Amino acid sequence: MFWLQIVANFFKVLRAGQTPRQVAAGFALGSIAGFTPLLTLQGILLWLVILLLDINLSAAILAFTLGSLIAYLFDPLFHEVGYLLLVSIDGLQPFWTTLYNAPLAPLTRFNNTAVLGSLVGGIILSPAVYAAMKKFIIAYRSHLGVKIEQWRIYQVISKSWIVRWYQKVRDLAF
Repeated sequence: MFWLQIVANFFKVLRAGQTPRQVAAGFALGSIAGFTPLLTLQGILLWLVILLLDINLSAAILAFTLGSLIAYLFDPLFHEVGYLLLVSIDGLQPFWTTLYNAPLAPLTRFNNTAVLGSLVGGIILSPAVYAAMKKFIIAYRSHLGVKIEQWRIYQVISKSWIVRWYQKVRDLAF
């Protein structure tokens, strides 16, 4: 039910609240975090940035979830990008050696091709995710949201017993 709450909060944010830039930034940073492994130094630092910036946390968590689910599909591509950076470009070898000998750098696990490739891939894709999400939010708020709420399936789901039960449980103070 936790994920249902995240999705519900995200649709609330789409309707009103924070600016489209804040929601899109949360989605873009969350997608980077979703592509990269969680228990690395850069993953922890990324979540710290997400928590410190004035961006939408629900969008970041939803993007993290979606990014984590689809990252496995991109793993072969991430591996190739990481392999290219770590092995194929000879000019970077001294940099990787110096970085590996630095005290905290091995905590990033950059020497794993999939980890490095997923970080670089997430960073490269984030501007496109930001721009697409910003356009979607603006379109949703201007006219798309009203049309979706008129759909029969939306009305059936929003009035179902499980949604009503969940809202009662959610509103209880524990």
